[in-house]
Amino acid sequence: MAAGSLALTGCSSGGSTGKDTSQTDKDAAAQAKAVPLGNAAQSTGPAAPVAGAKPGGTVTVYQRDSYNHLDPAQMYVSDMGDLSKLIFRGLTTFKQDDKGNKTVVGDLATDAGKMSDGGKTWTYTLKDGIKFEDGKPITSKDIRHTFERQYAKFITEGPTYVQQWLSGDGTTYRKALPDGPYKGDHLPKSVLDTPDDHTVVFHFQKPQTQLPYALTMAGYSVVPDSDKDTKDKYDIAPVCSGPYKIADFKAGKSMSLVKNPNWDAKTDPMRHQYVDGFSITFNHQASDSTKRLMADKGVDQTAISFTNSVEPTLTKQVLDDPSASKRLVQGYQPYVWQMNMNMDRIKDKKIRDAITYAMPNSQIVRINGGSYGGEIAGGLLAPTVAGYKKGYDPYGKLSKPNGDPEKAKQLLKEAGKSGMKLVYAYSNTEIRQKEAVAIADALGKAGFNVQKKEVDAGSWYQQMGKVDNGFDIYMTGWGQDWPDASTVIPPSYDGRQIQDGAANYSHVRDPHISSEIDRIKKITDITQQTAEWEKLHEYIVEKVNPAAPVFYTKMLQLYGSKIGGARYNTDVNYIDPTTLFIKK
Repeated sequence: MAAGSLALTGCSSGGSTGKDTSQTDKDAAAQAKAVPLGNAAQSTGPAAPVAGAKPGGTVTVYQRDSYNHLDPAQMYVSDMGDLSKLIFRGLTTFKQDDKGNKTVVGDLATDAGKMSDGGKTWTYTLKDGIKFEDGKPITSKDIRHTFERQYAKFITEGPTYVQQWLSGDGTTYRKALPDGPYKGDHLPKSVLDTPDDHTVVFHFQKPQTQLPYALTMAGYSVVPDSDKDTKDKYDIAPVCSGPYKIADFKAGKSMSLVKNPNWDAKTDPMRHQYVDGFSITFNHQASDSTKRLMADKGVDQTAISFTNSVEPTLTKQVLDDPSASKRLVQGYQPYVWQMNMNMDRIKDKKIRDAITYAMPNSQIVRINGGSYGGEIAGGLLAPTVAGYKKGYDPYGKLSKPNGDPEKAKQLLKEAGKSGMKLVYAYSNTEIRQKEAVAIADALGKAGFNVQKKEVDAGSWYQQMGKVDNGFDIYMTGWGQDWPDASTVIPPSYDGRQIQDGAANYSHVRDPHISSEIDRIKKITDITQQTAEWEKLHEYIVEKVNPAAPVFYTKMLQLYGSKIGGARYNTDVNYIDPTTLFIKK
């Protein structure tokens, strides 16, 4: 999943004692284990109660970016995915216990799914009592509509796993239903069948053992088969199915969530509805939200941020503050921040290698908070992904963490491109602006003529996701949609995935990568498949080099003293929005 244009920041190492208590890749590896599929009993509600929870009150939320989309089918970045946990539901979801262990369970469905025909057929039965916010029962027709509308041309930014599994790789799936369901057409029953109001059957041409995991994504949340689906205008007024609904949204300013009276806790194995609502305001940089939460006065006592982390320059103060240091949530994130190199514009691998060698990784990690904010990346698979190889570092970033400008300069000279102009895009946030100074300086020392272009953070992925984006290099954060390399390599590096809004940000068009993806997907033994993904990962990094690995991310978040139920969520990789309550 894309990391949003978020500054995924932690803090510099050490509090008053100087002891570094940040997480390590061993902590991350614990998240990379296979997640089991739950049965019907594990899929029933209500969710296990949170110790000490009391009803009532409003949680104040300080967010940096406004929400670019409210249509779940267009949701694919962290901040929107986090919001979706409160307002939307899908067929399955991740359920987390008090020790952080995850299970995939039925959400709208009675279980994680019933597989048959060697994984080519999956059947889901819907629960009784599930409704939209307007009281309309959720039926199989709504589920069918949810998936069929994702074929429509106006859906450009959400996940494409299920569509491709049903109707063809790359962008070819759209040919199966080019107008979606809006002109009365449907996918054939041999592909997607709804024999009655409670049953949904997916038929795939190839085994798809990962379906229950894919269905947990925000992008596959249910959308009603009614006139309330206003197509491209659904972004303005979506119909909610979670414990909260949208009462008010002023883009760029604020959002209010209130209780959804038609949500039934007995049907929900994961969410709670302890607080009366959430009052969300935007345009809070990390420094602002950190200072407010440190002050812990008035409304700040009942405040959090869904995705803002502690501002790096303030973290020593947070760690040294006896009150604030007790109000922290720490976690490892699945993102790899990488400097994408637009291969439509930078065709010579020597130039891409020069950029990679020149990157000042340690400076960037320091700007992002040192050991609490991240660690230098040698490859493009995070420590949270099965197949991650500790110490993998083909470009010597661990031995020369500040970069190797001489090596970069030599490669640029060999390519005959000394003084080459590089159009470098970066988002207009505090962190990215600081990074831009360090990166431009390092690339300049390597012999590049860097032209910096500042881009609005709120539309960062929208702009970088355009095939003809007009930039040479730009950083993005990408992490697994679930702990498997099949959710990293195909979406990011398969040339058949290139289209506006897709995640192949470097525009990799390598036939070997595409053919290997097809071959590896057919392997049914997970251990063998994982090993083959890692081999392909090494080919991508060493033989193609579409993106310079920068750092693996961690986060540290602060919350108000009257917030109860705060914990790290191993699915969203931030504070858990579903367990919060206000202390009385």
